[in-house]
Amino acid sequence: MPLVRMGGRAALRGVHRLFLAFPVALFTTALATDIAYLKTAELQWTNFSAWMIVGALVFGGVVGVLAILDAITSPAAARRPRLIYLALIAAAWVLGLINAFKHSQDGWSSVGAFGLILSILCTLLVLAAGLLAYSGWTTHREDVR
Repeated sequence: MPLVRMGGRAALRGVHRLFLAFPVALFTTALATDIAYLKTAELQWTNFSAWMIVGALVFGGVVGVLAILDAITSPAAARRPRLIYLALIAAAWVLGLINAFKHSQDGWSSVGAFGLILSILCTLLVLAAGLLAYSGWTTHREDVR
C-alpha cells in the first residue's frame, strides 16, 4: 500500500468531516425520538431528544469553528461553496439551539408540532451540509496537493 502524505489542510479536513458525523447522527436520532414520543407519549423520549440535541450542538459548534477556519483560509475560488456549507451549519446550530430551548419546556409541551418541525429542519440542514462536505463540491483543486 503506497504511503499518502497529507498536508495540514487535508488533515484538518479529515478531522472536520469526522466531527460533522456527530451532528448528522445526533440530529437525526433526535428526530426519530421526537417521532417516537409523538407516537407513544412516553416522556423519556423527550429526554432522549433533548440529550441528542445538546450533543449535536456541542459537536456542531466544533464543526462551525472548523468551517469558519476553512472558509477564511481557503483560496478565493473555493470560498463560495464553503460559505454555503458554513451557512447550512450555522442555520442548523441556531435552529438546534431554539429546539433545545423548546425541548426544555414541560414534558407534555416540549415536542409538539413546533419541536418536530425544528427537528426536521435541523436534520435536513445537517444532511445537506454533509452532502456538500462529502460530495467534493467544497474541495478545491489546490487543496488536494
